[in-house]
Amino acid sequence: MRELDVLLTNYLEEQYPESAEPDKEAFRRVLALPDPDLMSYMLGGETPTDPEIASVVTRIRGKASS
Repeated sequence: MRELDVLLTNYLEEQYPESAEPDKEAFRRVLALPDPDLMSYMLGGETPTDPEIASVVTRIRGKASS
């Protein structure tokens, strides 16, 4: 899905390089999520139960709305 690719690529290029290692690990865990979960978190507005993943998802979605 193009929208999902754009969100993830923007985060990877703009925020990932300066992120702390725990945030980088959480982003890698986001990428390992099953596609339906990833889409519901990024595009559907659902919040992950894992707080570290939720933090990264929030930052990715926040960047998209700015």
